[in-house]
Amino acid sequence: MAETLAPINALIFSIFLISISHAARPTPSPSTLKAVNLGGWLVTEGWIKPSLFDAIPNNDLLDGTQVQFRSVAQGMYLCAESGGGTIIVANRTSASGWETFKLWRITETKFQFRVFNGEFIGVGSEGSDLAVAAVSNTPGVSETFEIVRNSSDSGRVRIRAPNGLFLQAKTEASVTADYSENTNWGDDDPSVFSMSIVTAMRGEFQITNGYGTEKATPVLQEHWRSFIVEDDFEFVAQSGLGGVRIPVGWWIASDPTPPRPFVGGSLQALDNAFDWAEKYNLKVIIDLHAAPGSQNGYEHSASRDGSIEWGSTQENIDQTVSVIDFLASRYAQREGLYAIELINEPRGPDVTLESLEKYYTAGYNAVRRYTTEAYVIMSTRLSADEKELLQFASRFQGSVLDIHYYNLFSDVFDNLSPQQNIDFVNNNRSTQLNSLTISNGPLVLIGEWVAEWQVNGATKEEYQRFANAQLEVYNRASFGWAYWTLKNVQQHWSLEWMIKNGYISLM
Repeated sequence: MAETLAPINALIFSIFLISISHAARPTPSPSTLKAVNLGGWLVTEGWIKPSLFDAIPNNDLLDGTQVQFRSVAQGMYLCAESGGGTIIVANRTSASGWETFKLWRITETKFQFRVFNGEFIGVGSEGSDLAVAAVSNTPGVSETFEIVRNSSDSGRVRIRAPNGLFLQAKTEASVTADYSENTNWGDDDPSVFSMSIVTAMRGEFQITNGYGTEKATPVLQEHWRSFIVEDDFEFVAQSGLGGVRIPVGWWIASDPTPPRPFVGGSLQALDNAFDWAEKYNLKVIIDLHAAPGSQNGYEHSASRDGSIEWGSTQENIDQTVSVIDFLASRYAQREGLYAIELINEPRGPDVTLESLEKYYTAGYNAVRRYTTEAYVIMSTRLSADEKELLQFASRFQGSVLDIHYYNLFSDVFDNLSPQQNIDFVNNNRSTQLNSLTISNGPLVLIGEWVAEWQVNGATKEEYQRFANAQLEVYNRASFGWAYWTLKNVQQHWSLEWMIKNGYISLM
């Protein structure tokens, strides 16, 4: 009898899911949502508040930092031949991808070096097997090196191998781990390298792994307690805004004991945010800003070294759905919950459209298990046609398409004058927005925009005109918009500063 009923029960459950999804509200409240992002709060972004990283030892060598090494004796750069999978050489006169190494930080002085193709540099432990090569996909003790900096010149370094000896560039084609401790740091020493930092990352992984769990916990808990407070929600409400978009990381679902290196406490901060939002009648969008494995490789997705691994396996997608399930179950009955954004800024082509649509279907159903009222937001892929999800999202009642509009991050804006930037908003952005507004299609959210540009020396009046042009166009978005962000050390990126100093008025 149980075997007979099983398929019937499954069918009933499927019908239930369909019925509640179609019961979801199809349109927003009469006026579109005007909101602000609480960026840099529950997901760290170092450029928003750089001082968070000040007390980390060797804080210029955090996870994901890209470095290059030039042998002072050979005058050549270390290089992972073929990008990885074979030996390390020292025969390049200039440096590019194969000559750049990504750091995985183990302690403040010990690191693992990831090469262009993803392998890690390692060395044998004894005998003649001391050639340095990049062949391991899983780093361990044999792939862990110590960077020893010259006390009088931190850019001049030696690299101690796991066997206790130092790397040396004997010849252009021979890099081995067999040089003694002694050195005068001179240009004739084959174990001395000039280290250049190409770029660095300052995200959640970098701050937690940089401090270590014990030290990171009080640092971040104090940040969560003080960076955004109840008074900020009152200010948001009094400034003419109707809501907040709150970026969160996937580890919040494991609070208070998330997997290392992440630390607990952000969940309580999110609970507080709901209390304050409801007190001041503000709507809350929960935005999964950082997904397991990183969906875009940027520091704001908590990437360790810029790699994109999200969506590469079904297990990865299932884990992310579990995070959405957790958030929906916890906050579905809260008055302040307005929407859940399933993922922020996945980047194509590393994230395929197929894997994204599979996830969006499962994530949507996870939300609908707990609420028929909350909107479900689907972010468009970076580096892809912003209309590619239009027909897909149209299948889901109460769905919203999230797009981000910045007059930045592209050479299109490099030489535009203030008026040309304003014209771009009035013409190009307006046309783009109109093309996304289709009959029976998803609502449209401009989830991130800012009154900043690539113009040097602009006047306050020019900033005001630029902000007003965006407000006029983005107010036509069918779901609404959210400024990036409320607080930032860079003034024009801080909506709080822009409002208090008369650059933007929403009243």
